[in-house]
Amino acid sequence: MARFGGGDNAGHTIRVGDLKLALRIVPSAVLQEHCELFIGGGTVVSLAGLLAELEGLAKIGVDTSRVKISDRAHVVFPHHADADREAERARGASALGTTGRGIGPAYVDKVARKGVTFGEMLVAGKLDEGIARHVVDGVEYLHSALERGRKVLAEGAQGTLLDVGYGTYPYVTSSHTLAGGACIGLGVGPRAIDRVLGVVKAYATRVGGGPFPSELPGKDGERLRAAGAEFGTVTGRPRRCGWFDAVAARYSARLNGLTAAAITKLDVLSGLEKIGIVTGYRVAGKPTAFASAADPRLEVEIEFVPGWNDDISGITRIGGLPAAAQAYVKRIEAALGVPVECVSVGPERSQLAV
Repeated sequence: MARFGGGDNAGHTIRVGDLKLALRIVPSAVLQEHCELFIGGGTVVSLAGLLAELEGLAKIGVDTSRVKISDRAHVVFPHHADADREAERARGASALGTTGRGIGPAYVDKVARKGVTFGEMLVAGKLDEGIARHVVDGVEYLHSALERGRKVLAEGAQGTLLDVGYGTYPYVTSSHTLAGGACIGLGVGPRAIDRVLGVVKAYATRVGGGPFPSELPGKDGERLRAAGAEFGTVTGRPRRCGWFDAVAARYSARLNGLTAAAITKLDVLSGLEKIGIVTGYRVAGKPTAFASAADPRLEVEIEFVPGWNDDISGITRIGGLPAAAQAYVKRIEAALGVPVECVSVGPERSQLAV
């Protein structure tokens, strides 16, 4: 598995039995014993953060020698984090909601040709041995694997709408989060990608500021937050919650060229009498596209569909879901325009309906 962009501002939480593991930069297949783990050249990585994560994984018995980091990845230094936090303070009420971990300033230095790569640090002998032994020629490493017939799963960090070019700018991250970003972030050509699996929640969430047309600020939003444990993996901040947004979903599917989708957290919706789906946007009474998401005149069209009361946490087949849940999955499938391959019905990794 190969992480192609972002930094330790993006957390992935995985659960296996009683083990709950929060990862920030190491790819999320870390508990798959025979899987190699690659941090690509499109990432920006904190030395202290990476070392702490590797040490934490080693303590629970993970063979961290499987973790490799590209020599092209850029280093996030403490001064980047200081600059990040100071910039957020200066923005005041218009703060973007960054994690303050220095990701943006590190990417600024990279584009300004002032950044420092892991390869440079290695040559200069400035890397802790605990990190130095993980650094490889990223292009050679990945292409050698492909030429040996190895399958590579490219893992993104943040969601589509945080993409620096096509997200809800300026309330975005500092890198390209789209599937196409995998080519640049890993150093492979477009022909290397044979399928794109989109991961979408059964409802919508957002951390920090920015437009959120389907947001539920009242008790419905609080109910989703509590049931879904919607708090940031990295920051612990409560996530804003809302209904599934079919307009945003279709926009995201187009940008990524999805071939299939996986729905997460369907179980969180169990117990709701009715479930909302944002089906359209209007400005001044006229239908409009996702580009108008930040327009203060925006009005959303919401369709409510029947909910279900059944406990679905033990269901292993999509066809075994309650009729209302199956119908809801079909609605998401129609919005995305691609087939839904699997649905998570609980936080443990085995709780997957296919």
